[in-house]
Amino acid sequence: MMTKIGLLGAGRIGQVHARAVSSVPNAQLVAVADPMPAAAEALRDTYGCDIRTIEQIKDSADIDAVIICTPTDTHADLIEDFARAGKAIFCEKPVDLDLARVKACLKIVDETKTTLMVGFQRRFDPDFQALRAAIDAGQIGEVEMVTLISRDPGAPPYEYIEHSGGIFRDMMIHDFDVARWMLGEEVETVQAAGSVLTDPEIGNRGDFDSANAILRTASGKQCTISNSRRATFGYDQRIEVHGSGGSVSADNHHQSRVTVANGTGYTRPPLLDFFMTRYIAAYAAEIEHFVSCLNSGQTPRTSGYDGLMSLALAEAALESARTGQAVKPADLLHRS
Repeated sequence: MMTKIGLLGAGRIGQVHARAVSSVPNAQLVAVADPMPAAAEALRDTYGCDIRTIEQIKDSADIDAVIICTPTDTHADLIEDFARAGKAIFCEKPVDLDLARVKACLKIVDETKTTLMVGFQRRFDPDFQALRAAIDAGQIGEVEMVTLISRDPGAPPYEYIEHSGGIFRDMMIHDFDVARWMLGEEVETVQAAGSVLTDPEIGNRGDFDSANAILRTASGKQCTISNSRRATFGYDQRIEVHGSGGSVSADNHHQSRVTVANGTGYTRPPLLDFFMTRYIAAYAAEIEHFVSCLNSGQTPRTSGYDGLMSLALAEAALESARTGQAVKPADLLHRS
């Protein structure tokens, strides 16, 4: 069955998802909406889709599902509108920056019985999936500790930082989702610290550029996460899971697998330098999974609930960084 898709937003991440849709045999990009004509026209010319307004896409009988790649503060409203319109929804993280607003939005999703998938592409990366498969196969025994390192080559524009929700809610939220997936238990407490080490202007804009968090479950399992907005050597993405019977890890991706060895030592090519190149396969796989869920009726692997819980961890980390105290995500969810 061919799933016909409308894309809301033709910016950087919208371009990534347009390419992903084009790689899925039973998916078709029918229309794109963006307030910037040049951005929409570029996708139209590349993929042969129509240019329509968001309202037109919502009312289009020839569109089964939408991919939301608009600014974060529009996500919850668009999810509700398209849920009521009977469209399936894939939305880039986060659903919103406010826990209460996310909970209200998910209530509408439940009431309308809408399929909603939230974009956490790392769960669909071949390396991360192989790592999880090793855990499920019992190769390292019971999971005890998880270590996640995520460092960007450089910070995004200041204007983006001001509206993104900050390093915990925009960047580390991906690590929070992976942590929940790998730990196999919900997190009971979050202890976090943040600093401004790479650019004072990031601090002036109300954010951190360097952050660490320690997550602990009720059974005592732990996850340590380290984020930085500066990695001079490329896009740094590593994970190790330590268990009672061993450990499993995934290292960085380099621009090629060639290593030169001579009298001066070993030389390897640089790391990939951006998430758009590091996770090409993951973005394609998550859209393929979304389409598969629509055809089979199964629940997406990264649901609205996963979006809510990862945001709760991000909020707990932000509060902990500000207060110096460990924070329980369940308390924040209860208050929201």
